[in-house]
Amino acid sequence: MYTGRTEKPCCLCGDPETAHRIDIPPRTIQQLKHAEPIAWRDIEGEVSLYFCQGDWETVRDLVLETGMSPLPRCNAGRASFVLRDDFEALLNANRAEPDQHPLERELRQKAKDALERYEADDPHVEERDLVEARVVTWALDDLGPALASADD
Repeated sequence: MYTGRTEKPCCLCGDPETAHRIDIPPRTIQQLKHAEPIAWRDIEGEVSLYFCQGDWETVRDLVLETGMSPLPRCNAGRASFVLRDDFEALLNANRAEPDQHPLERELRQKAKDALERYEADDPHVEERDLVEARVVTWALDDLGPALASADD
């Protein structure tokens, strides 16, 4: 029985041996290469991007030294995420889109906290946390405020 893709390849080169991961909010998947056919509003939970050791060094340099986001270079087809079930096709009934606002707020706050701790010279802020925080912050800033749902 097929249970889904378990391989998590590098989103830049496709290498199956990955060493690092960052998580981004679902809305930011729009900034990845080849993301056009993905219904980002149907993603449940965060989107995980995996990097091999060699590409991680490139991503680290790009983010920390150059101040650029790696997202446009990442292949959305290699990202790891969960799409909600298509109940409209299965049951001929509508189901509300997942509310991604709480997750987006949580990931933005986590990024903000990591950046503040880094600026305060907290020795517990890892390089990976700093890269993730900057990527999440830049991506959400580029996309602007989330559209309010009917419940907001």
